[in-house]
Amino acid sequence: MSEIIFLKDAERNLNTVLTVGTFDGVHAGHRVLINTVVESAKKRGARSVILTFDPHPRDIINPGSDGIRLLSTLEERAELLDDLGVDNMIVIPFDRDFSLLTSEEFVRKIVWDKIGVSEFVIGYDHHFGRNREGTIETVKKLGEELGFDSRVVSKQEVGNRTVSSTAVRKAIQKDGDMKLASSFLERNYILHGTVVHGDKRGKKIGYPTANIMPQNPKKIVPKRGVYAVWLRVDNNYYGGMMNIGVRPTFDGEQETLEVNIFDFDDTIYGKEVQIQFVDRIRDERSFNGVEELTEQLKSDKRDSQKILEKHSPDIAKQFK
Repeated sequence: MSEIIFLKDAERNLNTVLTVGTFDGVHAGHRVLINTVVESAKKRGARSVILTFDPHPRDIINPGSDGIRLLSTLEERAELLDDLGVDNMIVIPFDRDFSLLTSEEFVRKIVWDKIGVSEFVIGYDHHFGRNREGTIETVKKLGEELGFDSRVVSKQEVGNRTVSSTAVRKAIQKDGDMKLASSFLERNYILHGTVVHGDKRGKKIGYPTANIMPQNPKKIVPKRGVYAVWLRVDNNYYGGMMNIGVRPTFDGEQETLEVNIFDFDDTIYGKEVQIQFVDRIRDERSFNGVEELTEQLKSDKRDSQKILEKHSPDIAKQFK
C-alpha cells in the first residue's frame, strides 16, 4: 500500500513531483493526472506524491444535511494509488482554518515549505485555495519565483476520460449500475467492512451469509438489490452474491449487507473483508415464503457465477 503520511509527519524533499486534489474514488479522470506524476517522477529520479485531504473539503465548506458520501476511504485511496505506482500519499487535515488559506499561501506554506517540489502537475481546469481563486497561472508564477517547474495536463490529454465523482456516486448509489461505475473507475467499486453476527436465517435455508458492517459510515453503499461480488479475506478472493436491503420476505426493517460466499465454510466473524461489486443482478423484492425465496437464490447464484467467470477480482490489472 502506498504510504499514508499526514502533513505534520511529512519530510521536505525538493526532489518531488506532485499534484493536489481530493481524488475521491481515484476514477478514470484522476488517473490521467496521477499517471503523469508517476511517469515524470520516474524520469527525474524523484518521489511521486499525491497531496490530498481528509475529511472531504465539502464536508467542511458545504456539508449539507448528512455530509458527502465517499467513493473511497483514505485506506482505499492509498491502496489504489499504490496500484498506480505512487510513492507517497500526503494527507492534509482539512478544517475551517485551512480552507481560508489563499492559493498563494497554500503553495508557499504547504507545498514549498513543508513538502518540497521540483515539478507541480496541475489539471487544465483545476482551481484551489480560498474561494477557489488559484489557477494554473498561480502555479506557474510561483514556480518561476521559487524555482520549481509547472506542468499542465491539457484537455486533450484527458480526452474522453473527463469523469466526475458526482457521476460515479449517482451510478452506484442511485442507479446501482455497477458496470457503468466500473467503466468510470476503471476497476470494480470496493467497500471494506467487518464481518459481524447476524440472525443466521440464511444458514437455515442453505445459503449462509456473512453480515458486513462498513468500516466507514460515510462510505457509499450501492442501491438496494442483489449483486455479484468478489470478497477478499486473509488476502484470498472468493466469489459470492450480496444482498443489500431489509429482507422483506422476513419483515425486516433495518438495512443489512449480507454476502453468500461460494465454496466457503470458514468462520470469519470479526475479520476485515473487502467487497468488490461486479454487477447488479436484480432488485430486492418480497417472496411468498421460503421455498420461493430459495428457488430465486439458486437462480441468483447461477447468474453470479456466470458473471464472475468473466471478471477477475484483481483491481490492479483488470482494466489495464
